Amino acid sequence: MESTDSSAGTSQQPQLPPGFRFHPTDEELVVHYLKKKAASSPLPVLIIAEVDIYKFDPWELPAKATYGEQEWYFFSPRDRKYPNGARPNRAATSGYWKATGTDKPVLSSNGNQKVGVKKALVFYGGKPPKGMKTNWIMHEYRLAENKAINKPPGCDLGNKKNSLRLDDWVLCRIYKKNNSHPGTG
Repeated sequence: MESTDSSAGTSQQPQLPPGFRFHPTDEELVVHYLKKKAASSPLPVLIIAEVDIYKFDPWELPAKATYGEQEWYFFSPRDRKYPNGARPNRAATSGYWKATGTDKPVLSSNGNQKVGVKKALVFYGGKPPKGMKTNWIMHEYRLAENKAINKPPGCDLGNKKNSLRLDDWVLCRIYKKNNSHPGTG
């Protein structure tokens, strides 16, 4: 099942030292990757691919990743479901991502500043509300709304009015959960 399709992401494989493991904390993902991506600043290492994840089913995404074996990271745009609404469109090719629980704040390491928001989602095959739950999980990270670097005041009022784009970039961690605890969910 886990194929090593050399046609997909290997041309962009980052040069990493032997034994390297990419296992960032939530804060590191938001501060060192997502915040810099949103500000068009250089990233510490080019290890996270830019993919519109909603154009693919989750099992297609590992081949699109720059790096990863059990979990994969992506920068993705987030679009609106409706032109004047704030709800994101989470439809994929043959299913949809459904949020589970509430947004969790991502705090700075000293714990006194909210740097981002983390949302957990599960992929369902088919159309809502009768979709079939799968073991594919996504953690979606977005910048905290109060960040001035995210969008200067008033800059998005005119151009977002006619756009379906909700966020230029969110950072997504995708993995397939082991089914070791049947009946939980």
